[in-house]
Amino acid sequence: QVQLVESGGGSVQAGGSLRLSCAASGNIAKNYCFGWFRQAPGKEREGVAVIYYGNEGDRTYYADSVQGRFTISQINAASTLYLQMNSLKPEDTGMYYCAARECQNRYLLRTYLSAAGTWTYWGKGTLVTISS
Repeated sequence: QVQLVESGGGSVQAGGSLRLSCAASGNIAKNYCFGWFRQAPGKEREGVAVIYYGNEGDRTYYADSVQGRFTISQINAASTLYLQMNSLKPEDTGMYYCAARECQNRYLLRTYLSAAGTWTYWGKGTLVTISS
């Protein structure tokens, strides 16, 4: 079991920055993926960024919509995950969720990120609102 608790959401103007945090606890092992997903009102949940935590070192992947603006990272053996969000846009508004799953292949991060239904553990989310 892995428990995930997000924090750091809030309201900022377009162009601003936020850093989301996710406190992870429980049976965190190597070869795990941790991801950030978001869901806007009336839309499906979409993957934003994923980090592979493994023996060969971390590996990351980002959705095209946030590439170059968001950075995912982990510290302390993945006990804390971050999502640094810069140059925020109104379309970044939504509930942001931290998630975790076992990852068999560190080169399939794009596949994992596109399949929210395959993730095992989820936090309750933190709300991000970007005003224009």
